[in-house]
Amino acid sequence: MIPVPRRAAVSAATLALAVSGLAACGGESGGTGTEGAGGGGASGKIALLLPESKTTRYESFDRPLFESRVKELCADCEIVYSNADQDASKQQQQAESAITQGVKVMVLDPVDSAAAASVVNSAKSQGVPVVSYDRFIRSAPIDYYISFDNEKVGQLQGQALIDKLKEDGKSRGAIVMINGAPTDNNASQFKKGAHSVLDSSGFTIAAEYDTPDWSPDKAQSWMDGQLSQIDKASLAGVYAANDGTAGGAIAAMKAAGLDPLPPVTGQDAELTAIQRIVAGDQYMTVYKAIKPEAGKAAELAVALLKGEKPATDEKVEGIPSFLLEPVAVTADSIKDTVVADGFYKIEDICTGALAAKCGQLGLS
Repeated sequence: MIPVPRRAAVSAATLALAVSGLAACGGESGGTGTEGAGGGGASGKIALLLPESKTTRYESFDRPLFESRVKELCADCEIVYSNADQDASKQQQQAESAITQGVKVMVLDPVDSAAAASVVNSAKSQGVPVVSYDRFIRSAPIDYYISFDNEKVGQLQGQALIDKLKEDGKSRGAIVMINGAPTDNNASQFKKGAHSVLDSSGFTIAAEYDTPDWSPDKAQSWMDGQLSQIDKASLAGVYAANDGTAGGAIAAMKAAGLDPLPPVTGQDAELTAIQRIVAGDQYMTVYKAIKPEAGKAAELAVALLKGEKPATDEKVEGIPSFLLEPVAVTADSIKDTVVADGFYKIEDICTGALAAKCGQLGLS
């Protein structure tokens, strides 16, 4: 397990200050883009390798935010982008292709955290520094790690679920846990954080599942099976590690006729999840401000391309790291979080039949 120090959590403002000396590459002269990786060139290629598209955040937010920030800092930089579609072998091929194309820096969000070590070693053998983005790559010579306090994510989810159950007057009952992909190192941290709360809550963990590929369909299928085995009346709550698996669990429970639904957790603040929260189908999600995360990764990439090494006092398993604070979002805090940050507009959330409920929540 990765030790995540509590003091490691940093704000977006702190992240910006950490690389305050980083000048825009486009403003420098003499860069040809032909110097070696990290050699201080004023332009060059940066690889951005993302793991999958089932989670909507990657294509809708991470990629465009990263690309926009790179262009702000380095107008002449070229981004070599690939999405692995949850295929570790495909990601390996994409990484090798990027290296062949002459990238000077690689920003890698791994499909399989263990398998990605070989990607890192290939990059480093060619002098290409690597930023481990969002998911930690263990036992590999990465240069930086940028993510959120992932154990705290699980703690937020678990505590929100227990608080809601107690608010509803419950002190015992069954909880099922739908965890993330077993190949994702972050998923183990979410699970650890959730267990630190749920195991001592007085509620019983009736069943637990590590969801291959974070697949909503597989989460739904597993939940279907559980609902045929357990006493539905005893089901107090559902811990779902992200919004996709939450959606799968909710679909299964609706198909089984559960009404009302037990509270369900989530993560990533996907638009459909925020809408489910407004509708009352999902209790909460975890908002991870992707803009500062993607922006910081872009700043690190451009700095490394220039041969700079931004300083940080924090380390995860010896790797210089930047960890951001996750935030729990319920119906009462949508306006003060994802709307206030411009992540979504009210008109994006409050469509069709949700308009009336949005009005009741002050989302107007």
